[in-house]
Amino acid sequence: MYKKKSLFVVFEGIEGSGKSYQSKKLYNSLIKRKLPTLLTREPGGTPSAEKIRKVILDDYFYPKSKEKFDKNTDTLLYLASRNEHVLNKIKPAIKKKNIVICDRFIDSTIAYQIFGKGVNKNLVNSVHKFILSNLKPDLTFVLKVSIKKALKRLKKRKKKNRYDKFSKNFYVKAQNAFLKIAKKNPRKYYIIDNSDNNKDVEKKIFKIVYSMIKK
Repeated sequence: MYKKKSLFVVFEGIEGSGKSYQSKKLYNSLIKRKLPTLLTREPGGTPSAEKIRKVILDDYFYPKSKEKFDKNTDTLLYLASRNEHVLNKIKPAIKKKNIVICDRFIDSTIAYQIFGKGVNKNLVNSVHKFILSNLKPDLTFVLKVSIKKALKRLKKRKKKNRYDKFSKNFYVKAQNAFLKIAKKNPRKYYIIDNSDNNKDVEKKIFKIVYSMIKK
C-alpha cells in the first residue's frame, strides 16, 4: 500500500543515453497509478531557469562569434538556473510529499564542467553548499551506453543543441565520470546499460522506484 512520502529521483548520463526517454516513461507509469509525480529537467524546470537555459544554449548557437562564455561563467549560469529550479520547484514539490523526477542534476555539473571542462570543484561545491542546503537525490539512475550507439541516436535527432555536438572523446570522459560518481555510492545509484532499446530497462527502473515508494 502506498504511504504518501516524497521521493527525489534523478536520471543522469551522456546525450543519447536515453535518460530523457526513460524519465518520461517512469513519470507516465507513476501517473497511471495516480501517484503525485512531477517531471522536470536541468538546466531549466521553471520559467526563470528556462530563460537562463536559453542564454547558455545561445552562446553555442553562433560558432563564429568572437567572444564566448568563459568556462566559469558557463558554470555559474548553470548554478544560477539550478538555484531557481530548486527554490521554486523541487523543494516545494518535496515539501508536498510528491515524487520528483529530474532529467539531470548535480552529477551532470560534476561530469561536464569539472571532469569535462576542468572547472575547479571548489567553485561548484561552495555554491552548492548555499543553494542546496541538505537537498540530495534519494535515487539516481546512471544510464550507460556504448558511445557508438549514443552518436547514432544523436544523428537521428531533428532538433539539436549544444549538448549534442560535443566530441566523441568528451562523451567518453563524461560517461566515465558518471560511472565513477555512481560507484562511490552504490546504495543510492543504479548503473543501467541502456545501449539497446530494451523494454526491460523501463520495467527494471519502475520496479526499483516502486519498491522504494512502498517502503
